[in-house]
Amino acid sequence: MRLPDSLLDAIRFLTIVRVRDTASATAPDWLARAMKYFPVVGLGIGLVSALILLIANEFVSPVIAALLAISASIILTSALHEDGLADTADAFGGGWTIEKRMAIMKDSRIGSYGALALGLGVALRVAAISDMPMWAGPAALIATHAAARAAPAFVMNRLRYAGNTAAMKVSYAEAPVRSGELRFALVVVLLAMLPLALISLSAVLVGLLCGAALAFVLTRWSRHMLGGYTGDVLGAVEQVFEIGFLLGVVAAMR
Repeated sequence: MRLPDSLLDAIRFLTIVRVRDTASATAPDWLARAMKYFPVVGLGIGLVSALILLIANEFVSPVIAALLAISASIILTSALHEDGLADTADAFGGGWTIEKRMAIMKDSRIGSYGALALGLGVALRVAAISDMPMWAGPAALIATHAAARAAPAFVMNRLRYAGNTAAMKVSYAEAPVRSGELRFALVVVLLAMLPLALISLSAVLVGLLCGAALAFVLTRWSRHMLGGYTGDVLGAVEQVFEIGFLLGVVAAMR
């Protein structure tokens, strides 16, 4: 079976998995078209992370098992979203003007704000997963990885791109994610939520509320600080949604 080009673009962009080259990868709107499949890729990442959590729980403590599961997702994605979170934290924390913030985002070095954001982000996710019942942790990982990767699509549709497209290393043009593509992404998210919903529907609702709230706050902050979004901001949105969702789930279960 031949997979859709946009799905392959999403896999190539979000993970370290090697896939065949596609003609759509050079199209200016390739990212917007691939967004449809981001939750599908997130579902796969979540399944890998959940499997590692289940296996590790048989041999080590819940905290170590959760750390291994989170580490697996970071390795599988080459820390793509974590990099965005760190750069965004450094830019928003250390830049006094839009120009300075944009320059900080392009700097490959990590500052104190970025290091703190990364450390706290990983720690909060590990703590939340390790505090969940045995089967709830894997279900929450599947749900959050799919849902968090749908969040950037809504940001792209609400804000303008604040960077310089001419200076980008890949082909990119600002384009909206179409309504049909958003509906497809949301259907995938709902399917990914089913295992957790069977355990606790209230945990799903609270998790979505908390994840969406943090993503919304960061989106508004980005509009204030940059006048729009950048690729780093989209990565940071994915991360704060993950953190908020997992914290909401564990709070509801307790």
